[in-house]
Amino acid sequence: MTAFIDEHREVYGVEPICRVLPIAPSTYHERVAQRQDPGRLSDRARRDRDLKPEVLRVFAKNFGVYGVRKVWRQMNRDRCIAARTACVVVALP
Repeated sequence: MTAFIDEHREVYGVEPICRVLPIAPSTYHERVAQRQDPGRLSDRARRDRDLKPEVLRVFAKNFGVYGVRKVWRQMNRDRCIAARTACVVVALP
């Protein structure tokens, strides 16, 4: 959603777009600030960001056929303990 706003903000402005979409302008501005300064990310978002290469490695190693549950289980077998939701957040390709 933020990509859409970034794409059209010059023409329509942030606030009018946010009025139509279900997002508060403050939420949009916070996401932009987090992109510019990763130090503003929550601990959970930082952990998910750090786990992304590992999730993608397990997914690719298994020929891209593993789903979220199997990726999570394989990561636990490899001693890379992660919440199952972290595997979902990474958004497998």
